[in-house]
Amino acid sequence: MHETSDFRKGLHILIDNDPYTIVDFQHVKPRKGNQFTRTKLRNLLTGQNLERTFKSGEKFGVPDVIFKDMDYLYKDETGYNFMDPTDYNQVTLSSDVIGEASKFLLDNMKVKVCFFNDRAVGLDLPVTVNLRVTQTDPGFKGNTVTGTFKPATLETGLVVQVPLHTNVGDLLKIDTRTGEYKERVSIK
Repeated sequence: MHETSDFRKGLHILIDNDPYTIVDFQHVKPRKGNQFTRTKLRNLLTGQNLERTFKSGEKFGVPDVIFKDMDYLYKDETGYNFMDPTDYNQVTLSSDVIGEASKFLLDNMKVKVCFFNDRAVGLDLPVTVNLRVTQTDPGFKGNTVTGTFKPATLETGLVVQVPLHTNVGDLLKIDTRTGEYKERVSIK
């Protein structure tokens, strides 16, 4: 069983016998009254989003989900295609199911695909991914002022705020949970 104190992004819970994943949440402690948690949830079966408020301490069942290590192959008109490297079985996930994760997917990337009742219903990415900068304003030598950022477009189309010294071709470590720049990766 999960409680509201266990909530984190990506946690899977059962609500009315349907599996949901937590997209976002906020614990609220009002001056008067009981604590509560506002959540944004996504139904793993239908892809529909739901906003609910729960009382502090409410309990939720754990859905019977299985995660399989799979390789991302390619995107086509039917969706995003993944392959199990052990038995070469392939599954396709729609754009609705993938959602924002599409901005972090690279060919041959290892991911965990979530299955509920033998049906692929979700995707867990690694915590960080390395993506190359394809477009940004030029950096200048000595331009290392801390706390100042500029936009950069990465190879997957994701736009992030990066330090001023970042150039086209640089490899960056990006946090998949927040979509934020972490650090520049040195190429050896």
